[in-house]
Amino acid sequence: MSLTPTVHDIRSAASRLTGHIVRTPLVESVALNEVLGGRILFKAESLQKTGSFKFRGALNRICQLSEAERLAGVVAFSSGNHAQGVALAASLTQVSSTIVMPEDAPQSKISATRNYGADVILIERDDDLREKFAADLTEERGSILVRPFDEFDIIAGQGTVGLEIIEQTGSMGVVPDAVLCPCGGGGLVSGASIALQDQWPKLLVFAVEPEGFDDTRRSLETGNRERNSEVTGSICDALLAPTPGSLTFAINKDRLAGSITVKDTATKRAMAAAFQYLNLVVEPGGAIALGALLDGQYKVQDKTVVVVLSGGNVDTNVFADALKEPTTS
Repeated sequence: MSLTPTVHDIRSAASRLTGHIVRTPLVESVALNEVLGGRILFKAESLQKTGSFKFRGALNRICQLSEAERLAGVVAFSSGNHAQGVALAASLTQVSSTIVMPEDAPQSKISATRNYGADVILIERDDDLREKFAADLTEERGSILVRPFDEFDIIAGQGTVGLEIIEQTGSMGVVPDAVLCPCGGGGLVSGASIALQDQWPKLLVFAVEPEGFDDTRRSLETGNRERNSEVTGSICDALLAPTPGSLTFAINKDRLAGSITVKDTATKRAMAAAFQYLNLVVEPGGAIALGALLDGQYKVQDKTVVVVLSGGNVDTNVFADALKEPTTS
């Protein structure tokens, strides 16, 4: 077996997930196209079960557990979206789940994870500490650790987003010039790029990261996995992984055209624009790729671009604050 997923693994994941996940729509706004001067197609993963693409990878991983592993239960560590994906996937497959979450995670994500049936343990926001806590808990209980992004079956599951984009643009008679995808640990953009570039080998795929948390951008520049100096400080709580994953970076360094860094102010404008033009509620980390267009970090003039809106799990006060922002400059 390949050390990293192939398009065959992603197609197998798609077959496994059929009937269990939402085939999320690819939508556009004529009005927003006119504002930006190009054609933008939005992959609305905010409408996925649990409100995020993370359910794809979690279910692909958990539904392949052996009977002994299912009985042992699963443990995960997450700031929220992976937590919900694992919790629902475990519930649907009758597997017990324990999720280690940062105590400052959005309350909506903590509550939703518990409502999906998981036992939630809250500790301070430090990814290394949470990962060690989860690993120790896994060893103590004999459970299975389901990592948020740096795992073969997780990446393959997230790659099904790319397969759907290919099918949906094909039915529209469209070949995109580029795909922009939010990036934390890199699981979504790595999996999607494998699928997308199997269809279009020269397609430009960009990661999009919050300002101050651009570990993937810096890693692509140096060729080594760089770390962020801070663990908090951006509204994009879903994208604050401290460093790219070893598996995800092995894929992304060979496939990505680059990584674009976006300020929180542009991300807020993107949340407001997604609501105004698309009638979609999108969380900060899910809207950041649209922020790259609104802020002029990526020029969409006379191009066709697919933007992944990766999640919609946002606290009411954060969303209300974003709606105060002007949608265009």
